[in-house]
Amino acid sequence: MAKKKVSERHKSHKEAPVPKGRLLAIGGREDKGEKELSEEQSKNVDFESDEILKYFVESLKGADPMIAVVPTASTVPDKIAQDYIKEFNKLGVKRVEVLDVRTRKDAFKEEYQDMVERAAGIMFTGGDQLRLTSILGGTPVLQLMKERYTYDEKFIVAGTSAGAAAMSTPMIYEGETQGGYIKGDVRITTGLEFLKNVAIDTHFIQRGRIIRVSQCIVTNPGCIGIGLEEDTAICVSNGIEIRVLGSGLVTVVDGLGITETNIYEINTGEPFSVRDLKVHLLSAGDTYILPTYDQLHI
Repeated sequence: MAKKKVSERHKSHKEAPVPKGRLLAIGGREDKGEKELSEEQSKNVDFESDEILKYFVESLKGADPMIAVVPTASTVPDKIAQDYIKEFNKLGVKRVEVLDVRTRKDAFKEEYQDMVERAAGIMFTGGDQLRLTSILGGTPVLQLMKERYTYDEKFIVAGTSAGAAAMSTPMIYEGETQGGYIKGDVRITTGLEFLKNVAIDTHFIQRGRIIRVSQCIVTNPGCIGIGLEEDTAICVSNGIEIRVLGSGLVTVVDGLGITETNIYEINTGEPFSVRDLKVHLLSAGDTYILPTYDQLHI
C-alpha cells in the first residue's frame, strides 16, 4: 500500500513545490534535563531545560500523535532509541516507535513505510551521517519521509547532530584536520536533501568548525552554510524561513557575495583564501530567510 502512495504522489507532483512540513535541525547534545549544564548554559539567563525537544513535541499534530525515532546513524541504535523513548514519554508522548533501519534491505520493508505514513513526526538521532545517506539514500522509506515533508503541513521531521547534518544538500561528513583550512581536508557528499542549497554542520562552536564549513561554501558558493552549536536548533518552515531556538548560537556562512578565492587555483594540501565571505551570528528568537535564486544580485 505504501509503495502505491509513493507512485501516486510522484505522478501528481511534477514540479517540486514549497515544502508544507516543518524541519527541526539540532546541533547535538540537546538538553534533556539530566546532565550538568555547560558553563555557557549556567550563565545564560534565558536558558530553558528541554526547550528544543519540548518544541518538537508541541509541534506534533493530532490527538494522540506518534513519533518515529530513527537511530540508523548510531552504532548503538537500541540504546539511543531507548533514550529518546524515555525522553518523549517524559514530555507526554505515549506513542513512540522505533524505525529500526540498519541495512538498505530494511529501508524497503513495508512495515517501516507504514510507520512513516502513521507518524506525526520523525526524529533522526546522532551518530554518523554517512550511515544515514548510505543506508537510506534512494529507498522507499526516505522517499516517503521527503514526500510527507513536502506535501503534509502536519508533518515535522527533526534530526540532531548527524541527523541534522544529513538533512542538507551538500553534506559534510568528515574533516581530515581539525582546522579545515587545507584544500581537500573537508569531505562532502550529497545529503538526504530535505533542505536545498544548504550545508549544515553541528557541534559548531564547541568543535571549532567555522573554517571547514567555510571551505564547503567556498567550493559551493550558491549554498548557505548553517553552523549549529550544541543545544541549539533551527526550525525551518516553507523551506526557507528559519527561526532559532535553544541556548547557543547559529552561525550563517553566506558565500553569495564572494569576490575572490584561490580554491580552484591551488593544489590539494595548500591553504585556501577567500574575500567577502559574509557571516551572521543568530541567537534564540532570531529569524533568517534563506536566499533564493531570484533574490541574488551578484
